Amino acid sequence: MPISSTQDFFIQFHLTERCNLHCSHCYQTEEGTEELSFPEIKEFISEAADMINAWSSLYSLSLLSSFTLTGGEPFLREDLRLIIEELRKNGLEVYLLSNGTLIDREKADMLSKLKARGVQVSMEGPEHIHDKIRGSGSFAASVRGVRHLLDAGLTVTLNATLSEINADYFMDMVSIASSLGVQKLGFSRLVPSGRGRGMVGAMLSNKKVQGLYSKIFSLKPNGLKIVTGDPIAWQTIGPPGKDAGNTPSSGCAAGVSGLTILPDGTVTPCRRLPIPIGNVKTDSLREIWVSSPVLGSLRDRSSYKGKCGRCGNWALCRGCRAIAYACSKMDGGNDFLADDPQCFIDV
Repeated sequence: MPISSTQDFFIQFHLTERCNLHCSHCYQTEEGTEELSFPEIKEFISEAADMINAWSSLYSLSLLSSFTLTGGEPFLREDLRLIIEELRKNGLEVYLLSNGTLIDREKADMLSKLKARGVQVSMEGPEHIHDKIRGSGSFAASVRGVRHLLDAGLTVTLNATLSEINADYFMDMVSIASSLGVQKLGFSRLVPSGRGRGMVGAMLSNKKVQGLYSKIFSLKPNGLKIVTGDPIAWQTIGPPGKDAGNTPSSGCAAGVSGLTILPDGTVTPCRRLPIPIGNVKTDSLREIWVSSPVLGSLRDRSSYKGKCGRCGNWALCRGCRAIAYACSKMDGGNDFLADDPQCFIDV
């Protein structure tokens, strides 16, 4: 079977690397890149839809398939409406990741009319912390954007990238999210790549990650759902007592339940794992998914190094491959299958 047993499959499509902010932790570089034209995007969307439909039919699955549109800042693409319309015509669910600062009432209404399933808006903490990371005035602008989205009836997730700068303020984020009335609050860890490489000293220690995650999951905020895609976060809730096996079933999505498409069409396992495995302008998505050696290694427990390879929870976690890779590179290596250095369980 070409997908994980969770029956989820998503494509994260970075429409542009252009952005109106200059965040200190951003995993992108300062280099610009060409962007796929709208006709090229239409062709890619059609291929992706055909692939997903073929899987559903061949394996008798009800796939939860979606596109996540992001950037840079996706609202800098003037043809964003056309792209969303094309995705919806092809029966694909659409989510957006944005900094929120460019979202006015008209843009929010457009997303609502096109039945976008949700929008994640980056928010790093209370105003002085958020503006320290993302730039002066960005907190107020993001809040305005969030309010427009909520007024349009959209599901909104606030998401913080955790580091030493803002980790101690996450509980303030719970209050901010509740007061705004958003439905979800999420978090992820800093990946020290791109511009974020300069923040390697602000990465949380293993012990602090464990303590913070335990505290977060002990919260029971009324009407607010706490969410995360961090594969090691669930271990604070209670890892299984025996080996979970050799078939990935959850955890890190790279190579298992998703692909990333960069603005120029380059395909990678994850946006924060910048290893090219093809390009949608020249390569078949299906062939990439089935035959890429990189994706094959990500699915193969025996390829993993150190305690990630030994861990009985490998099938449910596998650590964050992007953080493992970035930290390996800083140590002079180039290993996307290395240990996740912030994992806090003993193996």
